Amino acid sequence: MNLQVQTRSQIHATPHPPFRGRPFLCSAQRRPCRRLAAAANGGAKFGLRVCGSSSSRGEELSKVEEQTKRRAYPFHEIEPRWQRYWEENHTFRTPDDDIDTSKPKFYVLDMFPYPSGAGLHVGHPLGYTATDILARLKRMQGFNVLHPMGWDAFGLPAEQYAIETGTHPKLTTLRNIDRFRSQLKSLGFSYDWDREISTTEPEYYKWTQWIFLQLLKRGLAYQAEVPVNWCPALGTVLANEEVVDGVSERGGHPVIRKPMRQWILRITAYADRLLDDLDDLDWPESIKEMQRNWIGRSEGAEVDFFVLDTDGQNRDMKITVYTTRPDTIFGATYLVLAPEHCLLSSIVSESQSKDVEEYKELASRKSDLERTELQKEKTGVFSGGYARNPANGEAIPIWIADYVLGSYGTGAIMAVPAHDIRDHEFAGKFDIPIRWVVVPDGGGSGNSERPFSGEGICVNSSSPRSGLDINGFPSKEAACKVIEWVEKTGNGNKKVNYKLRDWLFARQRYWGEPIPVLFLKDTGEGVPLPESELPLTLPELDDFTPTGTGEPPLSKAVSWVDTRDALSGKPALRETNTMPQWAGSCWYYLRFMDPKNSEALVDKMKEMYWSPVDVYVGGAEHAVLHLLYSRFWHKVLYDIGVVSTKEPFKCVINQGIILGEVQYMAWRDSDGSFVSADFVDVSREHHQERISEENVMKSGDSFVLKDNPDIRLIARAHKMSKSRGNVVNPDDVVSEYGADSLRLYEMFMGPLRDSKAWNTGGIEGVHRFLGRVWRLIVGSPLPDGTFIYGTMATDDKPSREQLCCLHKCISKVTEEIEGTRFNTGISAMMEFINAAYKWDKLPRAAIEPFVLLLSPYSPHMAEELWFRLGHSNSLAYESFPKADPAYLKESTVVLPVQINGKTRGTIQIEEGCTEDDAFKLASMDEKVSKYLDGRTVRKRIYVSGKILNVILEPQNVKAAIQ
Repeated sequence: MNLQVQTRSQIHATPHPPFRGRPFLCSAQRRPCRRLAAAANGGAKFGLRVCGSSSSRGEELSKVEEQTKRRAYPFHEIEPRWQRYWEENHTFRTPDDDIDTSKPKFYVLDMFPYPSGAGLHVGHPLGYTATDILARLKRMQGFNVLHPMGWDAFGLPAEQYAIETGTHPKLTTLRNIDRFRSQLKSLGFSYDWDREISTTEPEYYKWTQWIFLQLLKRGLAYQAEVPVNWCPALGTVLANEEVVDGVSERGGHPVIRKPMRQWILRITAYADRLLDDLDDLDWPESIKEMQRNWIGRSEGAEVDFFVLDTDGQNRDMKITVYTTRPDTIFGATYLVLAPEHCLLSSIVSESQSKDVEEYKELASRKSDLERTELQKEKTGVFSGGYARNPANGEAIPIWIADYVLGSYGTGAIMAVPAHDIRDHEFAGKFDIPIRWVVVPDGGGSGNSERPFSGEGICVNSSSPRSGLDINGFPSKEAACKVIEWVEKTGNGNKKVNYKLRDWLFARQRYWGEPIPVLFLKDTGEGVPLPESELPLTLPELDDFTPTGTGEPPLSKAVSWVDTRDALSGKPALRETNTMPQWAGSCWYYLRFMDPKNSEALVDKMKEMYWSPVDVYVGGAEHAVLHLLYSRFWHKVLYDIGVVSTKEPFKCVINQGIILGEVQYMAWRDSDGSFVSADFVDVSREHHQERISEENVMKSGDSFVLKDNPDIRLIARAHKMSKSRGNVVNPDDVVSEYGADSLRLYEMFMGPLRDSKAWNTGGIEGVHRFLGRVWRLIVGSPLPDGTFIYGTMATDDKPSREQLCCLHKCISKVTEEIEGTRFNTGISAMMEFINAAYKWDKLPRAAIEPFVLLLSPYSPHMAEELWFRLGHSNSLAYESFPKADPAYLKESTVVLPVQINGKTRGTIQIEEGCTEDDAFKLASMDEKVSKYLDGRTVRKRIYVSGKILNVILEPQNVKAAIQ
C-alpha cells in the first residue's frame, strides 16, 4: 500500500506495488527501483537496462543527475511514460459500433493540417491545445467525444518538393506525416489515432471521386473554356490566392492569364443558401461578414449602352453594364471594359490597338485579387471608341482597365467618378469629367476632390430627350424609377448579381485525386466512370514533372490514359487533370465519423449522431474559401440525403498567430551614431541594427537603449519564418521544459483568438509554476534531485476556507474552459496553488479535485499525480469536479457600526455572527473602540449581517468638560 504523508515536515517514501499494464512510477536515478520494475513488468517493455556497469555509464548517470537537478520536476520521465500508456491502452479511442448513443456527444475538430517537410513550429499547437483541452473536459463531463486527426496531403507543395529533389511525392508525404504524427503525440494530444486518415489514401479519395460524380449527375460539375492563372514553370493553373504580384506564391514564377478548358463546379447555384444560412451559425461575425462579401449578393440593373460609329451614330452593337446604383446613371461619364471583354476587338480603334494589346498582356499577368485591390494604383488605356448614355444621350468614352473583371457582372461598368472611389481615382488620373448627381440628404454641394458614395438626393438628373427625370428623389426611390424606365424603354432590366464565381476545379498536376471521367475517342463525349470502378487510383510515374505544353503530367501514363468505356466498349481516354487540394479537405469531417466504411461515405446512423461538428478550430486564412467550399459540398450532400444537417460546423473559432520573439531595432546614421526612432529620416543614410534584449529597457510605453535612454527603439514581433530566423521548434521546447509547460504557456499567453509574441521568459515562468505544483503535492527533491514516491496529501478533513478556495477555482476553471478563455482558467489555478502553499496540511479531498482541474491543460503531470495519489486507472474519464454553490458565497461580510445612529467604522464578521460576537469585535476595532471607552451602553440594535447600532447613555456635561 502506498503510505501517504501525514504532515508537511515528514516524508515517507514507499514505492508503488508492481502491476501489469500500468507505467511503473520510479525515478531514472533510483536503480534498485528500476530493477524491481524490470522484474515485475518484463524489463524490456519499458526499455530498462537492469544490470551491468562501467565508468562511462557512471559519467553518463552523473550528467543525467545534474540535468535532473536543474529541472523543476521530472517531466522527462513522466511524459514519455504516459504517452506510451495512452497509446498502448487506446485511452482516447472513441467507441464505434459499440457507442452508447444515449450519452450526449461532443465533436471537436482541428482544421486539416498539411504535413509539410518543415514539421511543426510553436504556432501550430496553439489551436491543437485548445481543442484538446475541450476534448478532455467533455470526456470528464460524461460526453462521447470525437477528437480525430488526419492529413490534407495532396497538393502542389509536396509535388514541387518532389520535382526539386527527385523523390516521389508519395514517399515525401509519408515521411512528413510520420514526423507530424510524432510531434503531435509528443505534446500529449488526446486524438483517436484509430481514426487517422489521409486524403492520399485510395480508400479515402474513392469517396472524394464519388462526390464529384454526384455533382456531375446534378449538373453542378461542367467543363468550359475560361481565363485562368497559368504558371508555365509550375505547369499548372493556380487559384487567385496562390498568385502574388503576378508571380506564383510558391517559387516566385511568372503567372499569365490565358483561356483553358477546365472543370468547374457550379457553386453559384447555392449562392443564396450559402448566404442565408450564415445567420444561424455560431461563428465569429468577422468570418460571416467575409463570406457575405465573397458571395457578394447585390441588387441592381443591367443597362445597355449602344456603341457609336465614327459619325456618332448607334452601331448594331451594345455594351451591357451591371450597376448597383441606377440612381447615378446621369453621372456616368465613361465606360470601362475588362481587358478580356468579348467585344473589345470590335470596339478598339486602329490607332489604339497597339496600346490596348500591350495593356491586355500586362493585365494577363495579374490575379483577380491583385486587380481589384483598392489600394493599388489605377491603370488603363483608352479604346478609341465611344458609347451613348441612354439616360441623357451623351457620347462617353470607352476605356479598358484591369480593375474591372470579365468574370464579374457583364465585364463592363458605367463609371460614375463623383460617387465611386475607384472611378474617381481613375478619372482624376486620366482627366475624365466628373459630374455630381447625388448630394447628401440635408444639403451640400459636390466636391470634386472627394467622391460621395453614399445615398442622398438626386440632382442634375433629368433629360427631355429620354423623358427620364429623377431630380429631387431619394436614391432608393430614384433607383426604382430608373429600373422601371430601362425596362419600359428596352434599355435594360432589373438584376440580382453575385461576386461569387463558379469554382475552378482542375489542376495540371500529378499529385492529386484523378477525376473519374473518360472521353470517347470518336466523339469526344465525356462519360463518368461507373461508381463500381472507384477508386480510380493514380498510376505510378517516375517522371511527374510538368510537360511544358499545358498537358498534365498524367498524360505521360499512356497505358493508363488509353482505356475503354465499360458500358459501350468504345475506345476512350482518361481525364488527365487532377482535383485541387481543396477537394479532399471539403468533407473529411464526415469520414472521421466512419473511417473504415468501404460501402458508404458515412453510415447514416453515425452521421445523424455526430453531426454537426460542435467546435471547429483553425486559422483565419481559411475563413473564406475552405469554409465556403465545405459548406457547398455539405449542402449538396444534404440535398441527396447523405447528411442530416444543413451546415457542417456549428461553431468556428479562429485562433490567433504566435509571432516570433519581439525584436528590438535601433537606427544609426552615416557616422555610426545611434539615432532615436523619433528622428529617423528614411530618405537619409539611416540603417537599422538589431539590439539584444539585455541592452534594452522599458521607458513608459516605449523601449530605449539601457545605456542611452534618449534613443527610442522600434520593438516589433514578426510572423515566424525561416527567412527571419525566428522559428521556434516545439521539439526543442519540449526537450527543455516539457510538453505540459508548452501547452500551458500557449494557453496562458493571452486570449485564444488574439495574436501574440513568443517569449522564452514566459515559458520559463509557466514551467516554474508546474514545478511548484509538483513540489506542493510530491514534496521537495532529495539531494540527488529525485523525488519521493507517493504524495504529501493527508486524509484530514479540509477546512471551510480550503473548500471555498477549491470550489472558487473549480467554478472559474470550468467557466473559462467552456468559454474558450483558457488563459484566465490558468490564473485561477495559480491562485489556488498560492493559497495552498499557506496551508499546514494538504487534505486529499482538496488536492485530488485540483489535479483533475489541471488535467486538461497539463495531462502528463496530472496523470502522474493522480496515480501517486493512489488511483489505479487513468483520470481521462474521471468526473470533472463541480463547484458547490455553498462554497462560492463569501463567508464573511462587512458590517457597518453606528454609535448613536452615526456610522463610525466597519468590521468584518462571519455570516450568522451573533449580536454579542459582533459587539465584541466592534469593541476591539481601533476606530470604533474610542467611542465606547468609558461609556455606558443603553442598548444595542443589531440586524444580522446588515448593521450594528450602539446607543450610549448621555454623557454628564461637567464630567465631559473635566
